[in-house]
Amino acid sequence: MNELRAAVLAAGAALAEATPHWTVLGVGPVERSYDADTAGTFRGFGVDVRVDLGGPGAQTAADPDPDLPLAVLVAGWLRAAVAPHVPARACMLAADTPADKCAEFGAQLRTELDAEAEPQGVLVVADGAATLSTAAPGYFDPRSAPVQTALDRAVGTGDPEALLALDPALCTELMVSGRAAYQALAGLFAADAAPPVVSERYRGAPFGVGWFAGLWRLAAVAR
Repeated sequence: MNELRAAVLAAGAALAEATPHWTVLGVGPVERSYDADTAGTFRGFGVDVRVDLGGPGAQTAADPDPDLPLAVLVAGWLRAAVAPHVPARACMLAADTPADKCAEFGAQLRTELDAEAEPQGVLVVADGAATLSTAAPGYFDPRSAPVQTALDRAVGTGDPEALLALDPALCTELMVSGRAAYQALAGLFAADAAPPVVSERYRGAPFGVGWFAGLWRLAAVAR
């Protein structure tokens, strides 16, 4: 876990160097957005640590919300650790959002971000399969390894089509809880003439859950 933590911090720091604004993509119980005034706590996960999405001057809530989606909490933790000057907003997709709707969501978000005057960054906080070993939250399912391999290959090579090919029903069975966010990421890049340039920092499955840390950059920007 220390290697994963270090990779996530490094990826977050690189994102903060590239852009002064973050949009967080994740999955929650329902589709919902959270602005920079949002504050929460990891109390529900056993540690009462407060985090928020605000940058300098943000009027964050006095009472942190104990029921924020985990993706929002993790984004707040990462922002505080590596980019306290960066304001963030979070867009949560419902776990059962169909693949085509995820892609549409990502494409619309891309249109909005491209219209902004300043560089914009997107932070995707999403789990892979949680059934990769007997120590996993969902125990072991032999079907999970090829699905996780396909997911790792897709995010590791910047392949939107492969992300959109993930089967929502199978992902639900294998506890790939971040499926909708990954497919929204695909929508962000689907219309580009060239695939994104990927910098991989980590891939692995500690405790039987698949995780990847890295950066996708527009090919034109990377050059």
